[in-house]
Amino acid sequence: MAPERLQKIIAAAGVASRRKAEELISAGRVQVNGQIVTELGTKADPDTDHIRVNGKLLSGEQRHVYLLLNKPRGYVTTVSDPENRPTVMQLIHGVKQRVYPVGRLDYASEGLLLLTNDGGLANKLMKAASQVPKTYVVKVAGTPSPEGLEKLRAGVSIATDEGRRVRSAPAGIRLIKEGANPWYEVILIEGRNREIRRMFEKVGHHVEKIKRVRYGPLTLDVPPGEFRKLTQQEVERLRAACRKA
Repeated sequence: MAPERLQKIIAAAGVASRRKAEELISAGRVQVNGQIVTELGTKADPDTDHIRVNGKLLSGEQRHVYLLLNKPRGYVTTVSDPENRPTVMQLIHGVKQRVYPVGRLDYASEGLLLLTNDGGLANKLMKAASQVPKTYVVKVAGTPSPEGLEKLRAGVSIATDEGRRVRSAPAGIRLIKEGANPWYEVILIEGRNREIRRMFEKVGHHVEKIKRVRYGPLTLDVPPGEFRKLTQQEVERLRAACRKA
């Protein structure tokens, strides 16, 4: 990992805010490889350097990691699979901390998937009440009627995996590519399993492809099967999106 400013590393670990971390450094309460550091411009590599704050080692397990993965079709969004299908965890390489998917994309869906070891933020994002919007591009077999689309925008009754009937939340839907099998942009604030597929089936249309392209303030920007770490600014924007909801 490339060296980063100490205050950024400490803030990312959840030990203190960046401003408070700067105060700790200036006060001589931070050590790097046994040496007290007081210069705010000092950089370190959190993967290789031993960093202590108030005498306590900042270990890999303490640091939060946030990843954005472009999930391809044909992978399940679980840590392991009883049917031995490929899982998204097989796409994550070179990350020392153990991370977990935030929510899910089903086996046939693709696109933006978050993974982290920050359980607090993950729980906030997965609550339907968080209202953090998720944007998908969806290819549909046949063209839904204007009346059908209006029903989806208002919310329709669909079945859950447990067989209960629930009403989908109002959705933002707009046509982005015309054709015999058109593409739509769909914006949801929920994330129930197979929700989009069940919504369109409710109005008589099979979904051929689903790709998530945005999650709150994040935009999909890596090739299929690849991932990157979120910047500290992106993490802060995600947290802000949860607070605003």
